[in-house]
Amino acid sequence: MDITAAQLATLLKGTLEGDPTATVRQPARIEEAQAGDFAFLDNPRYESYAYTTKASILLVNKSFQPVQPVTATLIRVDDVRSSLASLLEIFNDIVSPNGIPPQVDAMASVHSSAQIGAQSAVGAFCVVDAGAVIGDNCTLYPQVFVGRNVRIGNNCKLYPGVRVMHNCIIGDNCVLHPNAVIGADGFGFAPQPDNSWKKVPHVGNVVLETRVEIGANACIDRAALGSTILREGVKIDNLVHIAHNVEVGKNSVMAAQVGVAGSTKIGENVQLGGQTGIAGHLTIADGTRVQAQSGIASSVREPNQALFGAPAIDYNDFVRAYVVFKNLPELQKKVRAMERILKEMRAE
Repeated sequence: MDITAAQLATLLKGTLEGDPTATVRQPARIEEAQAGDFAFLDNPRYESYAYTTKASILLVNKSFQPVQPVTATLIRVDDVRSSLASLLEIFNDIVSPNGIPPQVDAMASVHSSAQIGAQSAVGAFCVVDAGAVIGDNCTLYPQVFVGRNVRIGNNCKLYPGVRVMHNCIIGDNCVLHPNAVIGADGFGFAPQPDNSWKKVPHVGNVVLETRVEIGANACIDRAALGSTILREGVKIDNLVHIAHNVEVGKNSVMAAQVGVAGSTKIGENVQLGGQTGIAGHLTIADGTRVQAQSGIASSVREPNQALFGAPAIDYNDFVRAYVVFKNLPELQKKVRAMERILKEMRAE
């Protein structure tokens, strides 16, 4: 898609500085961009590239004050990240179109009792089981499985290999990336007298509310009883595991390889860094932020805390403690030296 700087400025409600006829056709990283590309600057660490980039158009914050000449045409916006997200969404629709007409492919298997909404696409080798309902304007890419009595809202995208197991509910405007599994059994086994384990059936379901996005190979387990619930606007990265009966509050996000054990309640606007582990039956307060590779072993009651470590403690306390920890070998040497001196003084 070719678009001019003037058109971009209008689209993003930004302020133009430079050539309004400068034309771009694709986005690129600021350090790699060439003529005909547009790039963005939202991190001061990359400011040096603003003066060397070959990009035709550069998206910057209104507060940006160049200290050297900039050859690219600038478009100043209130928030680069938000503007970029809107812009990339437009480009994504152009360079990565559906590729699937709004119809049921001849090689798909759709049960006679299932319902497919208007303008929805069901790709080759998809299976839509009995009683399932697919909303309007949905896209099921090839090899998606939708189980019995599943409910999927409007404007959803299910990428290849997604499995939505029986009785699960997916709200409007949700995105499920390749091989995500919604509604597999939770990890529930009862110990037996002979030291074996008896499986506990999981008869609940999973509920994804509106605007939920699930990453590739993520697993959201069905509840033993009731529902595992991801509230409106939750975003889950690749390879995340959410166990049975977990509830995740509105607009919370989890980076790759997070694991949340069963029956834990996570509040709204919580941010979990990659490989964070959370024990079961806990409550995590609204606004909690957890650094990557931390472990949460007890409930977090106070909202808006930043935590780090395993078990996690206050972020700043952990950083200060880590500085001491790194110096322990040297401190040990000093303590031993002092002990020798004291021993010699006593001998005298």
